[in-house]
Amino acid sequence: MYNPPLFREDRPEILHAILREARLAILVSAGSDGVPEATHLPLQFAADEGPHGTLYGHLAKANSHWRGLSTAGRARAIFMGPEAYVSPSFYASKKEHGKVVPTWNYVAVHAIGTVEVFEDATRLHALVDRLTNHHEAPRATPWAVDDAPGDFIASQLKGIVGLRLEIETLIGKRKLSQNRPEQDRHGVVEGLGNSEDMRDRDVAVLMARGQ
Repeated sequence: MYNPPLFREDRPEILHAILREARLAILVSAGSDGVPEATHLPLQFAADEGPHGTLYGHLAKANSHWRGLSTAGRARAIFMGPEAYVSPSFYASKKEHGKVVPTWNYVAVHAIGTVEVFEDATRLHALVDRLTNHHEAPRATPWAVDDAPGDFIASQLKGIVGLRLEIETLIGKRKLSQNRPEQDRHGVVEGLGNSEDMRDRDVAVLMARGQ
């Protein structure tokens, strides 16, 4: 990932928060034909495992990517935070000289590390249980894996493989107009903050907080 020093984010607490808050990740690994393989999937972050934490998830057994992961032994997980289009009209400098162009503000974290793929039913059950509990927690009446018949869950587990990625490197990027003059940054915060799109407003909040 192209990551100029001005946009680099190295604070573990910020990186870990992005990993936890991301709803869906992209898992990428080397393909046998020279073209990277990629799978969209939720990944759960365990900060207390390994020097930089560990990611857990699962893939459908019908998805051949898991075999490629076993061969490659390494992968990159990509997590996206808030993102928004930035119009040149937001900049105060547009009125001064007009030498401005559109850009995109965004937050992203890449986690790179070694991959273990497993099919053990006990480990798989524990994995899907943790992942389900995590995403069901905000609901008034959370659904639990054990709400379904045991034999049904057992049959479903036979159709997936588990994934454990021990993070060796975390790369964080927060491109939030740090390269623009202060008046331009204020204009972006105001412009995005007045947007009807909640995703734009999320970026405005981050910028206003200076985080």
